[in-house]
Amino acid sequence: MIQFSRFTLDNGLRILIHEDRSTPLAAINLLYDVGSRDEDPESTGLAHLFEHLMFGGTSEIPEFDRHLQLAGGENNAFTTPDITNYYITLPAENIETGLWLESDRMRNLDLSRKKLEIQKKVVTEEYFQRYLNQPYGDAMILLKSLAYKIHPYRWPTIGRDVSHIKNSGLRKVRDFFYTHYAPNNAILAISGNVKPDKGFSLVQKWFGAIEKRKVATRKIPAEPEQKEARRLVAEKDVPVSALYKAWHMGPRNSQDFHVMDLITDILAGGESGRLKTHLVRKKKIFSDINAYISSDIDPGLIILHGKLMKGVEIEHAEESVRQVINDLKKKYPSSPELEKVKNRFESSLILTNTSILNKAVNLAYYELLGDAEMINREADTFRKTDRKMVMDAANRYLTDTNCSTLYYNSSRQNSR
Repeated sequence: MIQFSRFTLDNGLRILIHEDRSTPLAAINLLYDVGSRDEDPESTGLAHLFEHLMFGGTSEIPEFDRHLQLAGGENNAFTTPDITNYYITLPAENIETGLWLESDRMRNLDLSRKKLEIQKKVVTEEYFQRYLNQPYGDAMILLKSLAYKIHPYRWPTIGRDVSHIKNSGLRKVRDFFYTHYAPNNAILAISGNVKPDKGFSLVQKWFGAIEKRKVATRKIPAEPEQKEARRLVAEKDVPVSALYKAWHMGPRNSQDFHVMDLITDILAGGESGRLKTHLVRKKKIFSDINAYISSDIDPGLIILHGKLMKGVEIEHAEESVRQVINDLKKKYPSSPELEKVKNRFESSLILTNTSILNKAVNLAYYELLGDAEMINREADTFRKTDRKMVMDAANRYLTDTNCSTLYYNSSRQNSR
């Protein structure tokens, strides 16, 4: 049971503090309720760009990392379609340094033209390295733009096109910062050897004077129901062909979320997953195959992808996947199989929440979803999933008309 205290500042900043006396450390996690889904379709990549810009310093503190290192701390950040998240771990006795640094860049980030140009070059290079020059790097870009037609999930967090990053002007970047990176659009979670009253007092000291801002109104178009199968064939210079499939599912807070999570574990959880057992080890159709849910706040995707063994026709591979899925739709999973998956999930959850950083990250995220107390209910919710729920959800979502398929063919193999 993870116990925590909840506070809210007058400026709207929500605060969650979990005291853990077993460690000399503390973790600070600052979640901003802004991700790539909040971007203009013609100017994407800004949320991820800010992941970089926030480390550029301010007029008050030009070098963010130097002060943190002197305090014995480490930090990093990540961006998703839904959130931008910054975190720090450091000795608990130095927690005030971390709060000072985070409050400073929330208050007055240095958005100079020079620093913007530097980070635009960094992100542009990252775009080429991760997506355009990496084998299979653009596969998810192709798959998501096939699965989504109007929702912002159709582009990656780094941006829909590298030109959007290159053309980001200073005025647009500043507007994005002041309408999203605000105390009333953020959740601060602390986990570690920090008493709640002391932690709140320090947060009040450093964040209390930051004024509320007018946060941009979120206007995200709902993705229409997919009613027919979609298919895209791409030929790329990669070692072997690969198959990618995506099915639409409900939002993160839907009743079926945990059922679909369990289904992907049945299909691809560990070495005993059905896809790996039947299609990798027994039939040797794929060299590797995986399935997972995107875990997006808005209706997301169930994604399956696998690399084919040389000489295997991609149509045959797809039919083999369909057979495994149809078996799940026609026959209840056995009780031992279901229990194994549930036990694996519960063990993973317990292990994850031994880390003060993970607890801070999860507390902030569950609070964004509606209630930080969800961190203590996840295992029970997952365990309540039964065999009928699995079969019903598989039949509801894993249909051909709800599926987008990408054939990522190897031009090397096809030229032989």
